[in-house]
Amino acid sequence: MLAIIQAAGWPIWLLLIASVVALALIIERLLYLRRRRILPPNLLDEVIRVYHNGKISNEVISKLEQNSPLGRVLAAGLRNVNAPRDAMKESIEEAGRGTAHELERFLTTLGTIATLAPLMGLFGTVVGMIEIFGSQSATGTNPAQLAHGISVALYNTGFGLAIAMPALVFYRHFRALVDSFIVDMEQQAVKFVDTVHGNRK
Repeated sequence: MLAIIQAAGWPIWLLLIASVVALALIIERLLYLRRRRILPPNLLDEVIRVYHNGKISNEVISKLEQNSPLGRVLAAGLRNVNAPRDAMKESIEEAGRGTAHELERFLTTLGTIATLAPLMGLFGTVVGMIEIFGSQSATGTNPAQLAHGISVALYNTGFGLAIAMPALVFYRHFRALVDSFIVDMEQQAVKFVDTVHGNRK
């Protein structure tokens, strides 16, 4: 592996840093974006039960906020349970925007790496081509310099594509996952608002 890095020249270090960052972000998001962690099953039913029993307290709301991202959204509704429907919906939407922002954390960086990696590989290719042309002289071609220039060009292109492809796949996967979580959260929040205000009619 060290021989490949040496053969690929100094531009490979940029790609190695990008690959380490991308891998760390992918692992972090895989651990964080788990359905049971974001949308715990039966949480909505428990919140509705708490509402019906009239056991709403600051302690219950604070526990709910710390439970999960869905818990934060429902806690905003529970905090404004006596407010008019519009005020309650507005507080839930505000909490939902903050939660959506948290779910999307690091995705921009991962998308940037997926886009940038092939360009960094291309940059390495250009450096390699410069070395190839630099190996030409009036007395002839320096074979060692020519071979090094070719390896710099090819290794960097290969590394750039090898980093970009999985980064792009995971970026798209996480984006779709976050979108589905947000839709589910909205549906559960609407159900909670309908339950609260349906009871008042």
